[in-house]
Amino acid sequence: MGSRETWATRLGFILAAIGSAVGLGNIWRFPFITAESGGAAFLVVYLLLVAFIGLPVMLVEFVIGRESKQNVVDAFPAIGYGNWKAIGVIGSITGFIILSYYSVVGGWVIQYILGSITGAYTGGAEAYFGQVSSGLNTAGFDLLFILLVAGVVGFGVRDGLERAAKLLVPSVVGLMLFLAVYAATLPGAAEGYAYYLSPNLATLRSDALAILPAAAGQAFFTLSTGVGVMITYGSYLDEDRSLLRDGFVIMLADTCIAVLAGLIVFPVFFAQGIAPGDGGIGATFVSLAGAFTTLPGGRLVGTVFFVILLLAALTSAFSILEVIVSFIIDTTGIARSTATTGSVAGIFVVGLPTAFDLQYLTVYDAIANNVLLLLGGLLLALFAGWVYATDAVTEFSKGLTAPQFVPKLWIWVLRVPVVVVLSYVLSQNIADVIQTIQTSLL
Repeated sequence: MGSRETWATRLGFILAAIGSAVGLGNIWRFPFITAESGGAAFLVVYLLLVAFIGLPVMLVEFVIGRESKQNVVDAFPAIGYGNWKAIGVIGSITGFIILSYYSVVGGWVIQYILGSITGAYTGGAEAYFGQVSSGLNTAGFDLLFILLVAGVVGFGVRDGLERAAKLLVPSVVGLMLFLAVYAATLPGAAEGYAYYLSPNLATLRSDALAILPAAAGQAFFTLSTGVGVMITYGSYLDEDRSLLRDGFVIMLADTCIAVLAGLIVFPVFFAQGIAPGDGGIGATFVSLAGAFTTLPGGRLVGTVFFVILLLAALTSAFSILEVIVSFIIDTTGIARSTATTGSVAGIFVVGLPTAFDLQYLTVYDAIANNVLLLLGGLLLALFAGWVYATDAVTEFSKGLTAPQFVPKLWIWVLRVPVVVVLSYVLSQNIADVIQTIQTSLL
């Protein structure tokens, strides 16, 4: 078995981690979840959870990954806690499920790029979504997307993940800034900003607990936390740098891009008189595509938007596939190309039901995002806060330039607020997911 790969540069690691976080969760999922959950009130709760729940758990993953130098499953035995390796197993399963339907949505995006260029959805955005969202055609583009992902992951950490991140992440940010400036010129921009950025404090106080489950799920989804990505990426670190500083940069960049997505989407909605929250899981594809058909320069704007969505989807998918491939390589010692090929074959097969029926996609998303991600995060918080605390503080402190009380504060945040919030949210979500399964499939 060869030596473990490492990142070539600190910038490469940070951009790859940002790329993992900045995916469909920010640009596709974030706007429609925000709209469904009350606009600005949801945004406030989401931002608080990202900072005080998501970031502390992400730092746990970095600590475990850097100390163990192992994949998400073998990391726990490597640091002397093999009886906790179930956390890694859950993370691997979660990533497998997410990527199985994520690649289907990625296939939609490719079709919408083509539809924007040709004007195929100008005759009716809803009808076009019906054509591309299920069937053999959908399965074919699902396969195309997952093969694109495999092509990059197959080249390894430095030549694949790092090079792709250095190219794609700045491209996503630049194109999003262009569209945000464009959206600001639309006649409905002011109303869109008000809905998105001006929370009603009374609503916030009365609905905070109701908003919490959706906000927590989105925070974990968008930060790639609870799935083992950051354990895997942390395992490729070969120097003692400040994990807190890197984690904060990644969180800040991810959050800014998610907020920027809203600054694009909501002005477009209000400019076209589209009610936020309409369309659900297909809101980006139906509502926005419909809006692009009547906006000035709409075909160009639509093409740029869906190119952004594809680039972001790819950077995030790279990281999820890497979790699975890393585990296979470390466990079996087989070549990266073979591990990658086998992984994408299995992911494609598992995701086929979601390519033929949207109800399966809804169920997959509910199970993975609303239960498994949060369960992984809760177990990580319990492990680091109550079992691994002394060693976690030691590893966390390496390269740290912050005051000495910070590592202990981090542990206590994990022990109490994170455990309490995630336990509450998980209990609420399990009941909702059971209902979703009954409604969709039974």
